[in-house]
Amino acid sequence: MDIRCARCHRTASYDPSVWRCPCGGPWEPIRPLPFDHRTIQPHRPGIWRYADLWPSALRPLSLGEGWTPLIPLRRTDPRLWAKLDYLMPTGSYKDRGTATGLSALLARGVDEVMDDSSGNAGASLAAYAARAGIRATLFVPAHAAPAKKAQMQRMGARLVEVPGPRAQATAALMETLKEGGIYASHVYNPFVLLGLAAAAWEIWEQLGRSPDAVIAPLGHGMLFLGLFLGFEALQAAGYIERLPRLYGVQAEACAPLAHAFAAGAEDPVPVVEGETIAEGVRIASPPRGREILQAARITGGAILTATEEEIRAAQAALASQGLFVEPTGALSTAAWPRAVRDTDRAVVLMLTGSGLKTPL
Repeated sequence: MDIRCARCHRTASYDPSVWRCPCGGPWEPIRPLPFDHRTIQPHRPGIWRYADLWPSALRPLSLGEGWTPLIPLRRTDPRLWAKLDYLMPTGSYKDRGTATGLSALLARGVDEVMDDSSGNAGASLAAYAARAGIRATLFVPAHAAPAKKAQMQRMGARLVEVPGPRAQATAALMETLKEGGIYASHVYNPFVLLGLAAAAWEIWEQLGRSPDAVIAPLGHGMLFLGLFLGFEALQAAGYIERLPRLYGVQAEACAPLAHAFAAGAEDPVPVVEGETIAEGVRIASPPRGREILQAARITGGAILTATEEEIRAAQAALASQGLFVEPTGALSTAAWPRAVRDTDRAVVLMLTGSGLKTPL
């Protein structure tokens, strides 16, 4: 299973113990990803309908993730469609990437993993590790939602709660990794991007065409990059003429990528990790920030912010249509009026996390 560095473009054979390139850059799959609609297997569940497009060494691991509903939001705006990725086995879109990322680790014989998470990624890893019969240790911010921590523990993961900002959980994990271990990071595992790219292919199949734009919450930005790689593959294979505009949305209280985009910078702008109800995007230094900024600019999209009041209002607006999402999952809805004013074509909002995960 070959991979390449997103920064220096060095290629290598996948080794789970080498979780980033010697240059410091993150690994990614070889691009563009292959795509051929004739290889799709509709009888297979969820994202695994695309398994023939992925490395044959992957050992399919599934809880039924993917192929989530795509529904119109006509009461809000006739152009809007909602991709209900909160209806995943563990209640968040993370299951897409966990399935393929952990499958790659299983193919390399890994039987114990570690990760740092503010909630959804950890809950997802705990569930899929339980399904695979491997051990998981999760470094979690002490302030993370109790429901998410309980979800991880019930799945059998060992929790290490770390006081302070989200970054402290990562720092604690890095200290532990010095003694050895496999980092099953949702951010650094390149094969996570395969499952996330499937979201783009599902949208293309379900709409019967490419949307004009897709709007997604943006913390570490793996869903954003997965969408970019998925649509890039469709364009490279000749199935779409142009890439949809990709818009990422950050909480105003913690928006390193939005500030960088506005300033024309190549890398995230250092920020203080402010308080926000959208805890899933409370990421002050996203490791793939440079790649996210490039993807936004290449597609003609942007990186936007939403205030706490806008997030709450968006969450309530979605609930009024029967869609119960957590605050992070409402970010795309909070920002759509600033992104779709100049189109009469379809715009897809990614709804990423269940409202059952956070208190009202």
